[in-house]
Amino acid sequence: MPESLSARAEADALLPRIEDEPAPTALTSSAVQFDGHVWNIRQDAFDYNGAEIVREYVDHPGAVAILALDDQDRVLLIQQYRHPVRMREWELPAGLLDIDGEHALIGAQRELAEETDVVASEWNVLTEFYTSPGGSNEVIRIYLARGLSPANEAFDRTDEEADMVTRWVSLDDAVDAALARRVQNPSLVVGVLAAAASRARGWSSLAPADLPWPRHPSNWDHTV
Repeated sequence: MPESLSARAEADALLPRIEDEPAPTALTSSAVQFDGHVWNIRQDAFDYNGAEIVREYVDHPGAVAILALDDQDRVLLIQQYRHPVRMREWELPAGLLDIDGEHALIGAQRELAEETDVVASEWNVLTEFYTSPGGSNEVIRIYLARGLSPANEAFDRTDEEADMVTRWVSLDDAVDAALARRVQNPSLVVGVLAAAASRARGWSSLAPADLPWPRHPSNWDHTV
């Protein structure tokens, strides 16, 4: 390694680990500009570095996704029509957290049963991420669900879910599909890559299913 690169590597090793930092910002105004059927558009004005900035963004209730993994290391996927991108995407079972007061874990258990007619006895937090932090406060928590069995009842599905397809795919094949860009859904891509990495580490990165979720937008304060 060239000396300059070696010195840089040594210097980098002394830096703190990379980690997103909360940055509470005082709002001068905050108002819903569009009250939508599923989510809203909010406009905030705030002071940052000595200047007032105005930004509009999707004000989202947050969501959960579920990577259901069976004893053969197969992932349960769904294929569903998504109108904004005009695609029938392969996805993880997922859903909005739009029931007031519902814990994210309960929402995940409900979505898995309603979308796939499957329940799970073992739950862990796999990972979480912002979908588009420059224009939305949507955050998704992905759970790893194991100990799978059929649900006691089948659920009726309507609208885009009426012709939804389910398929069991090996985790390795799902990772290959993500790396080859054959699938584009962010929860699926993030979820299978995180699961493969966690599996390689003996699942040591998993967190308890009831892990607090301070980044969920319900914890935000829009008070001016």
